[in-house]
Amino acid sequence: MKKEGNEVRYHIMMKSEREVAEGFVEKVDRWEESKEWADVIVFDDCEFGALADRLRADGKAVVGGTPYTDRLEMDRDFGQEEMRSAGITILPRWEFDSFDAAISFIKSTPGRYVVKPSGRAQNEKVLSFVGQEEDGLDVLTMLEHYKKGWGGKIKSFQLQKYASGVEVAVGAFFNGTDFIHPVFVNFEHKRMFNDDIGPQTGEMGTAGFWHGSSTLFQQTLFRMRDRLAAVRYTGYIDINCIANSRGIYPLEFTCRFGYPTINLQIEGVLSRWSDVLTGMARGTPLTLRAKRGFQICVVIAVPPFPFLDSDAFHKFSEDAVVIFRKPMNEGIHPCDIRMVDGDWRLTGNSGYVMVVTGSGSTMDDARREAYNRVKNIIIPNMFYRTDIGDRWHRDGDLLQTWGYLL
Repeated sequence: MKKEGNEVRYHIMMKSEREVAEGFVEKVDRWEESKEWADVIVFDDCEFGALADRLRADGKAVVGGTPYTDRLEMDRDFGQEEMRSAGITILPRWEFDSFDAAISFIKSTPGRYVVKPSGRAQNEKVLSFVGQEEDGLDVLTMLEHYKKGWGGKIKSFQLQKYASGVEVAVGAFFNGTDFIHPVFVNFEHKRMFNDDIGPQTGEMGTAGFWHGSSTLFQQTLFRMRDRLAAVRYTGYIDINCIANSRGIYPLEFTCRFGYPTINLQIEGVLSRWSDVLTGMARGTPLTLRAKRGFQICVVIAVPPFPFLDSDAFHKFSEDAVVIFRKPMNEGIHPCDIRMVDGDWRLTGNSGYVMVVTGSGSTMDDARREAYNRVKNIIIPNMFYRTDIGDRWHRDGDLLQTWGYLL
């Protein structure tokens, strides 16, 4: 937004992250003091829906959630019920607020399940568990350990019937009355290491492309249009799905910017973001201008990511400098970074350093551009996945064969 010539003020609520973005944009300690100054107010996370609605009622142009969309994301059972009532096919699932009840259920109903914490525990991605055994014994064992170690943290969780297939998400911006086209088809890479090995991180990178209305969109996200319009939602919304030859099965909502998805979208969108956010907040009809072809993004991280350990961050990563082998102006998105005397330095405490993006007419071209940019970066102890976008050749062929991208 600042690069487009706009005045921007940025507020960070968490004290541990207050240094993030210093030297890049103007920071404020109290955002409320700038609400009359602002033409548009943007909330970049969920659970601010009630506040965003109050600002809308006061006549402010707001990009952000509503109490309804907050609940879609944070309350998995509610989100699934809303999908079902909207005519979207969903997988069988069971909600629990007791580990003992879930353990008894699996013992009486053996099968392959996925464990998904609800509420704020969703942010602890390492707690999600995908069962590998058809009799459910591995899930049973995991729940026994969760009961001992996380009983006080996970207040509610969901068991969902496992389905094999292609994991694919479809998302779009919504302007209070309708979706803004084109829509965004994307493939998340959530685990820490190549070949989906290691802990859940939220995301280590994403591959995607802008696309017209397809079967994937029509059978899932499009069916939520009237419900989103009824609450005047303004922002990005995404449904992550499992698709196979039998159907498309949505798993969960994201009712906010996705990370690093928003960086990937910045790589692919040609429209001015100030026009997009302003038009979306004010309910103005608009069409995104986007690159043809494909985009990928790669998360660059340092210890202790994906875990929160401030002592480890201070010991191994704090204030480390980012070195660029040669100057680079495109495809580099600073995250938990501040600028000091012209140097990019690591700050915060998460180790989520930056996102590197690339585009191309083919997925291989996009991968080549992004990873060439990654090779230009030197940070002590940095790590990243090297296989983002690799599975497109298989996944894309299957989705085309099943008719979901038509």
